[in-house]
Amino acid sequence: MARPKSPVRLDWMDPAACSLEYRSKIIGRLPFFKHLSPDAISKINDLFHDHDVSADERIYFEGDEAEYLYLVAMGKVKLVRNTASGREVLLDILRGGEYFGTLTVLGGRVHTETAIAQTDCCILQISSTDFETILSSYPDVTRKVLEVVSQRLAESQEIVKQLSAYTAEQRIASALLRLAGKLGEARGQGVLIQLPFSRQDLAAMTGATTETVSRVMSRFGEAGVVKSGRKWVTILDMPRLEELAKKGAVN
Repeated sequence: MARPKSPVRLDWMDPAACSLEYRSKIIGRLPFFKHLSPDAISKINDLFHDHDVSADERIYFEGDEAEYLYLVAMGKVKLVRNTASGREVLLDILRGGEYFGTLTVLGGRVHTETAIAQTDCCILQISSTDFETILSSYPDVTRKVLEVVSQRLAESQEIVKQLSAYTAEQRIASALLRLAGKLGEARGQGVLIQLPFSRQDLAAMTGATTETVSRVMSRFGEAGVVKSGRKWVTILDMPRLEELAKKGAVN
């Protein structure tokens, strides 16, 4: 019997992905720059430097000095952190247009996570010195940065709460909802989480074992909530998944 065809589309890196025009578009969408004029964005663009990163390559390690702020232009990047017990936790998966890392001016001396290219990527980076130049030239950016940092802190606290208080079923449902909201792609009546995504990744994201993830995903599948295959997941019943994230216990 033929194997089911995977719905995952392989990403192709356009050699012109990090052109100046594309860079300006991506930089201009950042929450702390999007209110600035095209002329200001053009000047800020000159302060960013781009480079290609291969899939599975480390961009920086947890504990490295925070010298640069990074921006995903093309591709996907995952952020991981090691717990005190040595277990790796998957914090987030970022797509084009999202920033990561920190700078001294943003209150961070070292990176608190490891950044790894999930796919081949084009990454933009800006140094702490150049970012301070931006803050000096455009003082209103400082307020925007503080708002974004505060929002990210609240999101991190919510994830920590889920890891400590939710059942495995609730954590897995919540993680799928977060991924669908960021990376989901409508496919008929379902939502495909479009990236190379494994049970190991979901386990690392939810503080569960791979075996637990497999059992829960099997129950979700039997209940018609999701459909999954090798490195892909399609959410078939979003309202039911939202209910499971709140209450757990699939029937």
